[in-house]
Amino acid sequence: MIIGILLVGWIALSVIGFLIKGLFWLAIVGGVIFVGATAVAWVKKQNRQIH
Repeated sequence: MIIGILLVGWIALSVIGFLIKGLFWLAIVGGVIFVGATAVAWVKKQNRQIH
C-alpha cells in the first residue's frame, strides 16, 4: 500500500517536472523569437529613416 502511494507520488512529480521544464523551454524559445522580431522591426525602421 505504502509503496503504491510512493510510486503514484513519484509519477506525479515526474510529470509535473516534465511539464515545468517543457514550459521553461517554451518560454525561452518565445523570448528568442520576440527579441528577433523586435530587432527586425528596428532595422526596418532605421532603413526607412535613412532613405
